[in-house]
Amino acid sequence: MKPKVILYSRLPDDLLERLEKNCDVQQYDLESSSEPDFSHDLREVEGIIGSGLKVDRELLNHAHKLKVVTNISVGYNNLDIDELTKRGIMATNTPDVLTDTTADTVFGLLLSTARRIPELDHYVKSGQWKDKITEDLFGVDVHHKNLGIIGMGRIGRAIAERAHYGFKMNILYYNRSRNTSAEKELNAEYASMDSLLAQSDFVCVMAPLVPETVNLIGKREFRLMKKSAIFINGSRGALVNEDELIEALENREILAAGLDVYREEPLNLESPLRHLKNVVTLPHLGSATTETRYKMANLAVENLLKGLKGETPPSLINHDVLKLSEWNRI
Repeated sequence: MKPKVILYSRLPDDLLERLEKNCDVQQYDLESSSEPDFSHDLREVEGIIGSGLKVDRELLNHAHKLKVVTNISVGYNNLDIDELTKRGIMATNTPDVLTDTTADTVFGLLLSTARRIPELDHYVKSGQWKDKITEDLFGVDVHHKNLGIIGMGRIGRAIAERAHYGFKMNILYYNRSRNTSAEKELNAEYASMDSLLAQSDFVCVMAPLVPETVNLIGKREFRLMKKSAIFINGSRGALVNEDELIEALENREILAAGLDVYREEPLNLESPLRHLKNVVTLPHLGSATTETRYKMANLAVENLLKGLKGETPPSLINHDVLKLSEWNRI
């Protein structure tokens, strides 16, 4: 009998076919997760695959046969890792395959904000360009400036590479641990948070979302930045106090911001961020290319199928679950 799995995100046809060949697939969307049928299927399910479903103690209390949970994303703050590990359930995500694509997006956001590209595109298309542009439409240089990266993980490192090799930028970084390879190869300088904020012309947040990083950046941090600084968030909206970011932008405490993520997504129609000229907004599309989204889905399916067979998935998050499994076999 095929193992039963719940799929709650869209998969490319060939990957869905592969999944259905090996599993009994029940398809849902996030809005259906509170329906009786969903709770009923959880009782028999051995695998869950998708992006965004909150897998916590309450859900797990219904899923007594669950073996593996697969996120089609690099982030996994929707998963209660401690609870999953305690119950011997494997948790996986899809890192690496989206690193370069997301770094491209974040650096594109930085360039677009510095050179006011979306604003000036509208300026041309709306017929306002009638003469030579004046100083009030000038942007700022990117090359040879100081870039401060908060969170020097895979994506932060890839952003630093683009900045160092492509734009001869000086790299400052703040991280939970030193990244000695970045220091050696990219001449990156490890700095305290306050020092990074005070020195950087561009501040880019790429830290993971964990309880300790909620509202990591707020009024105090914006006031430490240069008035000419540009703030970039390509990680998670909850890392930033959005009201205090808006206040800093409106009061010109910082020059501008480029955002791919928000406290509420999609962005609320009433949000001032939709109207501020010194903000460039993207719809959380960091990894959104056809090629990369396919690679993510393919890795997620591989993670799921390996886990269901009792093998170690390529992108296992909670490696302690393997130790628990070994202990249970003694």
